[in-house]
Amino acid sequence: MEQNSLNQFNADELEAPKWLNAQFIAKVLSKYENEPQLEVLDLKISPASAKGDHYASVMFRTSVEYKTGKGKFSKSLIVKTMPEQEGHKKDLLKESHLFETEIDMYGNVLPKFEKILREVGDKTQLYVPCIYNSLEPHHVLIFDDLIPLGYKVMRGREATNEELQCSLSKLAKWHAVSMKILNEEPDFLKEFKHGMVEIPNFAEEPMISMGMDNFLQFLESQPSLAKYIPLFEKMRRDYLQHFFSYMTEHRNNRREDGYYVLCHGDFHLRNMMFKHDNDTGNLQDCMLLDFQISNLCPLTVDVVYSIYMLMGPEQRANDWENLLNYYFSILLETLKKIGYEGDFPTSNGFWKQIYRSKYFDFFMVSTLLPMIWAMKVQGIDLSEVVEKNESRQKCFEIPGLVDDMTIILARFEKLGYFENL
Repeated sequence: MEQNSLNQFNADELEAPKWLNAQFIAKVLSKYENEPQLEVLDLKISPASAKGDHYASVMFRTSVEYKTGKGKFSKSLIVKTMPEQEGHKKDLLKESHLFETEIDMYGNVLPKFEKILREVGDKTQLYVPCIYNSLEPHHVLIFDDLIPLGYKVMRGREATNEELQCSLSKLAKWHAVSMKILNEEPDFLKEFKHGMVEIPNFAEEPMISMGMDNFLQFLESQPSLAKYIPLFEKMRRDYLQHFFSYMTEHRNNRREDGYYVLCHGDFHLRNMMFKHDNDTGNLQDCMLLDFQISNLCPLTVDVVYSIYMLMGPEQRANDWENLLNYYFSILLETLKKIGYEGDFPTSNGFWKQIYRSKYFDFFMVSTLLPMIWAMKVQGIDLSEVVEKNESRQKCFEIPGLVDDMTIILARFEKLGYFENL
């Protein structure tokens, strides 16, 4: 592999861990296929994700040729594990519940979700089956590779409205099923309490703690946005506290008028793959991935997140309301289909909850949206943004960001987000 092509991968994915070898893969496949005599004939390992795709895990693609008593076979697998390079990142992830959460999602929650949908004739596939998982001696999950099945991660362009509707439809069905379970079997999901803000030392991470400072510097550099400086200065000291309260509302301060679900937690384009017909180009499916911070929280956590991390600037400007209304229509349709017996969400209540999430919007705009712009336009590495302030500051220098911010902040003003700060 040439050096130029190596640069597109994360450093900790360039060399597979020593334990990821033919013996290990033989053990996994032997158990999965119930073939005690399975023998690996050839194994090739390569990085499975591009730079910036993930921070909390590393992924490898293993192309394996093997034989059993039934003959010779080949298979492509995706191995997801924890970074092994020593340093702050490894220490932080070791203290988290990320892999425990994802293993529980694949092993218990998502199969139950799909079963509920199947019982009413809905064949939506919410996840890729996990063929192996372990926490000891290594944190690892293994899946069939989706690429041979025609799925691809979207790169080099924004999603179309059709693709966004596909992903929001799956999210809505997921949310609907979780509402039913919360209403009928609340204890089944009670352990899902480790969301984004519960990641160890989340608030102390410089990307988070310095996000508003860098955003204010950006506003100061843009005369057309200067009028917003006093407003963000006013919330500077306590906006993270409001944001954390919103994210943990289900656990700490549940509201009578709140709509709560098991959310995905990181609902963005790099955490899904799309399948199109090879001949026509027509969209056939999308698949949601990466459930490491799925947790119980307001329904609008995933929905608001999608505005900034899933939609492109044109959709944020022109289509965001229609797309969110589409999501809500699928949510209601699915709740009716699966026999939900709780109080049904109303459109008015849904939009009130959207507007009540304003401090989450402030966090997204000041901290994560510039990062997404930088990753898309300049290919800035997510790890660099997390760990280096100069990289975070560069995120605000991306062409197009000012126009995007101008539209978003004007909308905040129109909706009254800056009142009663």
